Amino acid sequence: MKTDALIEICRVGKRFPTAGGYFEALADVDAVIPKGRLTILKGRSGSGKTTLLNIIGALDTPTSGKVLIGGRDVGGFSERERDDLRRMQMGFVFQAVSLIPSLTACQNVEFSLRLAGIRKGRKERVEECLSLVGLANRAKHMPAELSGGEQQRVAIARAIAHRPQILLADEPTAELDSAMAAHITQLLQELTRKEGITVLMTTHDTGLMDAGDMIIELENGRQVGISVKAEEHAGTETPERQTRPEGGGLHG
Repeated sequence: MKTDALIEICRVGKRFPTAGGYFEALADVDAVIPKGRLTILKGRSGSGKTTLLNIIGALDTPTSGKVLIGGRDVGGFSERERDDLRRMQMGFVFQAVSLIPSLTACQNVEFSLRLAGIRKGRKERVEECLSLVGLANRAKHMPAELSGGEQQRVAIARAIAHRPQILLADEPTAELDSAMAAHITQLLQELTRKEGITVLMTTHDTGLMDAGDMIIELENGRQVGISVKAEEHAGTETPERQTRPEGGGLHG
């Protein structure tokens, strides 16, 4: 495993059976995700972004290829190991925030600590996470009393409360206006620095691309380009490396 890599995607393909044969959602995706950076999976709706994110998050398995996390092939994990990986080392943020409506913001964040079996220092960690997302003064509010952007920030605080290595965010800004979408994306970038979390975010919004340390572009289930910033603080980018295999699979 490369020393700066946390996730290695090795020629991953995914097919779903259909009445006429199969549906190729992903084909030969190959990339190395660095630790502690924000990686954006870019592509139109149906390009395969969510399918890839689900495979990385051990919510689905590839038809071909493999995903290594910390040098270990997730495909070889038992169901118990996959559950433990998701519960202890990963956080998830989705387009639908899915906060528990009967719980306050701080109780929603604390809930993830309970799921992870963390007992010590819960109150302090909840307060820390709500402060990180700028909502310390909204801790006692119910979800219905929060704006859409505030609800998404609570969802992010909940996802990072148990100190995961990896945060997977599937179109977390899709329901937000452009200003709040930019704010949420900047927040995810800041979390890579403040918490050392490796963040993978899917989006089709080209206005959010500058925030990514790495951008992986998918089109019809195929990886068509990678752009990587030379250094986090260098302010320059390496030229985009384009990979366009012949042909193309059906999208997923």
